[in-house]
Amino acid sequence: MKAKDWLMQNLTRDNRTKGKNMRKASVPFKYLDEAAIDKLDMHTSPYEWGYIDNAMPQIYKDEVLADAPSIPTRGSYGIKSYFGLPRLKYGPRFGKVIDELLSERFRKIVEKKMNMDLSKYPPCIVMMGNTTGHYNEGYAHNDSKHKIVTVLVGFSREWPYEKGRLRILRSSDRNDYEFEFAPEFGCMLMFKVSDKSWHGFLPQKGQRMSLQLCYYDKPSSVRREYFRHGLSAFVKSIPSLNKILDILPKNLWGLIPSKR
Repeated sequence: MKAKDWLMQNLTRDNRTKGKNMRKASVPFKYLDEAAIDKLDMHTSPYEWGYIDNAMPQIYKDEVLADAPSIPTRGSYGIKSYFGLPRLKYGPRFGKVIDELLSERFRKIVEKKMNMDLSKYPPCIVMMGNTTGHYNEGYAHNDSKHKIVTVLVGFSREWPYEKGRLRILRSSDRNDYEFEFAPEFGCMLMFKVSDKSWHGFLPQKGQRMSLQLCYYDKPSSVRREYFRHGLSAFVKSIPSLNKILDILPKNLWGLIPSKR
């Protein structure tokens, strides 16, 4: 093949790919309310964060939750699986919400709010379904150094408890908080991860459906995250091992050092 022909063939292929990606990025959301999310105000104290309570209209609550995953125990579960480890299973309408959150269109909204380019940072989604009220559940933490931005979305049908509400913390003390919110359907919090991005909640037993979308520094960090949540889910599926896991610190993985 002549150099000119090879160049034209590759330019045509690249243009088709770009056109396909542009069309995909231009598809409007069905469940996420883009206009509402765009009105989210960012705060700078005690770190960069923003919150809205209507990221998804309440008219979609019943149909989305009808397709939501059934999470049998505490902890977070991944939506992808590695080495055959367990992952979440859900219906098409909940899956559509996942697709929208993982889309380029949503990423650009987050980029606008955070005033940064996230195109080179791969996303990862995990979900919590229940809390046991264990004393160190919801411990204060500022997220892994491999995370760039975290987005939390509530999926609980209701949360009538005073405890169990996520808190924006000024320090590692769970009672030293700037703001708190219930993990109810449609609530969305996003923040830039730093050594000051402390957050957590006071222990409360209940069906606490909360999804976490994070943009990571590199693909290997995403694979590691899905692997560890899959391994945790596998251990929790075995009663004898689950009893051991239940008495271990909830931040056990955070105690294991990792290199960038």
